Amino acid sequence: MVLSVASEFIENESEDVEKQDCELNAFYRLTARLKDTLKKLPICLIADSLYACENVLKQCKANNWNYLFRFKEDRIKSITDEFQALKNMEEEEGKKKANVVKIRESEQRGEITWVNDIDYRGFGVNVFECELEDEKRKQKFTFITDIKITKNNAKKLMNAGRSRWRIENEGFNRQKNLRYHIEHASSQDYNAMKNHYLLTQITEIIMVLHEHGSKILRSMKKTIKEISSRLLEAFRGQTLTDEDIAQLGKPMQIRFT
Repeated sequence: MVLSVASEFIENESEDVEKQDCELNAFYRLTARLKDTLKKLPICLIADSLYACENVLKQCKANNWNYLFRFKEDRIKSITDEFQALKNMEEEEGKKKANVVKIRESEQRGEITWVNDIDYRGFGVNVFECELEDEKRKQKFTFITDIKITKNNAKKLMNAGRSRWRIENEGFNRQKNLRYHIEHASSQDYNAMKNHYLLTQITEIIMVLHEHGSKILRSMKKTIKEISSRLLEAFRGQTLTDEDIAQLGKPMQIRFT
């Protein structure tokens, strides 16, 4: 499941804002809140190439967090140059050489190439490049991480890095285009717009939990509109029983990945 929680808004609408806000500034505010709220929770940040920069790496190190970021060639040129040089280097005694693991699956094939411990301003970063091919298309993407890459975890790291697109497709894209249409202006008041979005997030969380939590619902293969209508009617008319209330008191197991 993909649940959108703990949003940090970009603040450009207030008269009190002295300079233009941006995603990176919002990121630093968000990490401060996460660290304060979830002091002992192990965290691995998965994000796009924007966050592959020195200040974010410093933040991760200070908070003792792992990271796995999409990496584009023009983001940090020194890392790109060293990775490409080592990847293309012929195997010679006493010199580094990139590691490769092949992927052979029923619908997809390709390889993952990686180099560990590339120095970037005192940080030892690990870089891996994935080249995949199926019947429809070829894909190539690169990631950087502080997690040491091995033959045993290379594919797992690749799948974890690619899972970021689930956030875009199953999270924000659904909120924007498929279900809630949050790009439409709900108010001219910025605080009201924030409140509207937070209510949208709560609605989406309830819907996702409902869709994934009911085996009967999955087997019925209802449309989104039918599911929404069914859930709304349940809120309107269904009475909580003593058994329902007792169930709420039982502990839940939540797995973070």
